[in-house]
Amino acid sequence: MSVVDDLADKLAVDVIKAMDALGDDTLSDQVAAVLGASSPSSEEVFRAAVRIRLAERRARNFLTEHVKTALEAKRAGRETPKAQAPGIDNKNI
Repeated sequence: MSVVDDLADKLAVDVIKAMDALGDDTLSDQVAAVLGASSPSSEEVFRAAVRIRLAERRARNFLTEHVKTALEAKRAGRETPKAQAPGIDNKNI
């Protein structure tokens, strides 16, 4: 990773923690705007880092919930449900 990548990723981690603590989903856009005023290329890398980290968190939560549900079904002797990702059928979004 380059210095820009490293710094943008560290900033993304901190911003996501602050977003969670404050309940402010717009904070990353505000920080990106400040960053972009001085360095548009850094803003781009930062926005990508935020998107990747939030997407990974959503995917990990989906996996955790699916495994929990599947294990409960298995323990109860029921058929293990197939994973149904949100958005695939436009019903589980």
